[in-house]
Amino acid sequence: MARKNRPLPEINQSSMADIAFMLLIFFLVTTTMDVDSGIYRKLPAWIHDEQEPPKIKRRNTFIVLINKNNDLAINGEFAQVSELKDRVKEFILNPYGSDDLSEKDDKFVEGIGDVKRSKGVVSLQNDRGTDYGAYIQVQNELVAAFNEMRNDYSVAQFGKTYKALSIELQDAVRQVIPTSISEAEPVEI
Repeated sequence: MARKNRPLPEINQSSMADIAFMLLIFFLVTTTMDVDSGIYRKLPAWIHDEQEPPKIKRRNTFIVLINKNNDLAINGEFAQVSELKDRVKEFILNPYGSDDLSEKDDKFVEGIGDVKRSKGVVSLQNDRGTDYGAYIQVQNELVAAFNEMRNDYSVAQFGKTYKALSIELQDAVRQVIPTSISEAEPVEI
């Protein structure tokens, strides 16, 4: 018996583009994208001429070191990251006027008046082999210390948390307790 060669029926493909477009829109709408966020820091202004770095007394420097094994040292003594926030607060505030903690000088701050402000600087140094996670953990503790000091000062001075203050008063509190963190270039420790 002979077979007849019949043409195969064609499938209508005009709606395929519409379906592909709808699938693309569906996946774009339902997919979440991770957004990388950085560390908020105010970079120093560009200096055209070579200038001598300011002289800071040893007493006014709080040295934080992280080695390649992610060990933390505070002023030459090994410490835990959990201790860092409280030790920074004690160093900057110097509540008992200790001679081995930061000095204070008088400053007039608009909106607050005359205040005693710390001359202390936190110097963060890390090794080139330090893990990024350890570095960020130390950064978070340092920033948390300054945020807590601002919040405590705001509550004591104005009876409100730092976030509840007006923008002008927040600026004034930041002048009283500036974030004074110096990051040195990574070295082999």
